[in-house]
Amino acid sequence: MTTSSSRALIISGGWPGHQPHRFAEIIRGMLEGAGLQVTAADTLDVLDDGGALRDYALIVPNWTMGQLSGDRSKHLRAAVEAGTGLGGFHGGMGDAFRENTEFQFMVGGQFAAHPGDIHRYGVDLTATDHPITRGLSRFEIESEQYYMHVDPSNTVLATTTFSGEHVAWIEGTVIPAVWVRRYGQGRVFYSSIGHDPREFEHPTVAELHRRGLLWAAGSLA
Repeated sequence: MTTSSSRALIISGGWPGHQPHRFAEIIRGMLEGAGLQVTAADTLDVLDDGGALRDYALIVPNWTMGQLSGDRSKHLRAAVEAGTGLGGFHGGMGDAFRENTEFQFMVGGQFAAHPGDIHRYGVDLTATDHPITRGLSRFEIESEQYYMHVDPSNTVLATTTFSGEHVAWIEGTVIPAVWVRRYGQGRVFYSSIGHDPREFEHPTVAELHRRGLLWAAGSLA
């Protein structure tokens, strides 16, 4: 079960190349448009109070790379395990805190590479009966195509297939691009899309992420 709170926390920082503060503005607009009260933080100090984290319906890690201390990691994981949702995308959650394997276990995967850097690729919806993907269809996006190491217990909602153009030996490899999972009582949503804020101008991308974050918050059945 998820928390009944209508509050969300966005934690932004880390590698500046992913424009975390611009993405925070976009996410904030999505969540406030759905009626959530949003707190934006630009420091990991917000994770020092483990009890306060449990008052949020949703926490959005928006922090590529960086380091997460033992206590802060423990507080975040405990909040999600108790019912707070966790949602994020691209490097802000899938390439955050590379040394913290317990965080990666909670997320359900970790960035490994993006062969070809930024290029156009397809995303196939594989679970079209889920409330996050219902009514959406395959799309193409120009972004970093993430090659992920992924937990097989995830519920995969979308995949991407590597052509082999940039790395020949992975031709035809299908990698999850969007998934959900449970971590204790908490809902977890992740999408590997979202290298540049302009990608959220794509209507399917924007709707996919909006629904995913609201699902993690418990605001979407």
